[in-house]
Amino acid sequence: MEKEEESPFRIISTVRALNSALRGKLQDVTETMRSSGGDRVPNEPEKLWFKESSAKNLRNRDFLSPNTVLTALYEGGQVPPAVLNNVLSAHGSGVLPLHVAEVVAEGLRVCVDHPAAFRGVLSQSAEYLRPSGAQSEGCVVLNCPALHTRDADITSHTLTLGQLRTVLIADHLGVLLKRQGYSVLHCPALPEGCDVINFLKVLGVDWPTVPVSWSNEEREQKVLEDLRRSAYRERESEKEKRRSRGEEMERENQRVESDVKINLKEVVQEQGLLGYDPSLGTCTVQREAIAHLAQLDRVAAAADSSAAMTVLHVTSCQEEFRQQQTAMLWRASGATATQRLVVCGPVKTPGAQLSAAQYLQLRRSQMKEASEMKYGDQVEGQTWDDIIRVMTSATVRFELLSTVHTSPVTLDVQREGGVSTKGPRGGVFVMYNCARLHTLFSSYEKGVQEGIYPEIPECSELDFSSLKEEGEWLLLFNYLIPYSELLDQSGRALELEGGGVRINLKTEQVCRFLVSLSKDFSSYYNRVHVLGEPLPHLFNQMFCRLLLLSALRELYHNALDALNLPPIPQL
Repeated sequence: MEKEEESPFRIISTVRALNSALRGKLQDVTETMRSSGGDRVPNEPEKLWFKESSAKNLRNRDFLSPNTVLTALYEGGQVPPAVLNNVLSAHGSGVLPLHVAEVVAEGLRVCVDHPAAFRGVLSQSAEYLRPSGAQSEGCVVLNCPALHTRDADITSHTLTLGQLRTVLIADHLGVLLKRQGYSVLHCPALPEGCDVINFLKVLGVDWPTVPVSWSNEEREQKVLEDLRRSAYRERESEKEKRRSRGEEMERENQRVESDVKINLKEVVQEQGLLGYDPSLGTCTVQREAIAHLAQLDRVAAAADSSAAMTVLHVTSCQEEFRQQQTAMLWRASGATATQRLVVCGPVKTPGAQLSAAQYLQLRRSQMKEASEMKYGDQVEGQTWDDIIRVMTSATVRFELLSTVHTSPVTLDVQREGGVSTKGPRGGVFVMYNCARLHTLFSSYEKGVQEGIYPEIPECSELDFSSLKEEGEWLLLFNYLIPYSELLDQSGRALELEGGGVRINLKTEQVCRFLVSLSKDFSSYYNRVHVLGEPLPHLFNQMFCRLLLLSALRELYHNALDALNLPPIPQL
């Protein structure tokens, strides 16, 4: 029992307990049906409870089972008293403490015991900054087709915005999947010190490199031999070879060998793969494809052979068909790893055509201008250069990652558009509010050093019933408690989604979460004066608020780290 009480509170655990409690008397009648047919009974609504999130609704309830649900479960929607008691006494590992269960006009409302929840969360806030589920096992290779090249080096000036989006998504996914326990590798490795590597470093991307003199030719030759021996290779008759020889000679520079053709449709059909383009047919192997497959082989060889491997090809929608071809060629060469495609929508820039380098330069100059307008002559020196670099990176990441990865992104790249340092506009707004917390705690620590304020006591010595401002509960209930479950989503999608080639990993969630958090935190911080008069009778409330905001600051740092963005100490 003691172990249950110490478990971090989870929204999903609480909803499950409420589901079981609300079914109440139905449990006996339908036990046999449940054991054979799952958790639901005929005509039972799919969702029994709704977690409230708006400030208006959170004033009088935290969870609601609406009348439509109650009517479906009980005759006339009349909830038996015994069921109400079950709901109120719902408990278990991760279940929030409840103190009100009452039928009202909208349905059955449930209220959490707020002081107990504050104490439970803030006494072990670090537990809410890691994924809530069990650590996953296995290896994930994040392959970025946009970075594969053989005969010509890709540069930041040839990298398109759509390709940059795929790289940033792969980078973000790598952090999220590592946190969930996966071993993560990136592909391809690029020559150290090359233009793209230096460009990506400015954006906080640490992409793998190899020495400039490195060659993968031996592995490329092996891949070619594997494809020559492949059961899926089409073998032409001598007559057909002679007839096509003239055309093949013209394409000699592009093709590896004119007689290496792979029947990709046969690969898909024989191996029972789902979701591939039905127009996949016979593919003539190209030099570029061989280099791509050799890079994949290299990474696969470096992985733990005892762990199940999944390769995620993070590609643009324009390159999806070609990447499906590459994936099936790898299969035909003998690769057995599970392969999925994370397909990204296009990046549109109405009225302009910019490379990745031009886009970054535009955002950097706009950020510098906005900072100079706000702070004047202060904006100079290495400190401000670092701030502008991080803020530019934040702007770029939030612009390209805040949209569902399958959807298009439209950017305003007009020179006069500017980047505001005020207003709820993505990365800048998030970084600004994170910096406000740094300033708050710097002021408090200075007050402690000067003897104005005492140190914050242990949680057990504080009375959390003093946290009555609606914004305080909203920050805990909508952000601190659910954050760990948000971190689970990419790994859960990887494990649970069907076997089709495409997969949606919800790469927009962290950015959207941070923007929403920043709006609610900013609203609260503008209303509430946290560091009050140094009077003993005011200290309890001040300490409770500081503990809440300290946990919030750590949440900011943790979420920004998932985007490879360091927090800014001042703005």
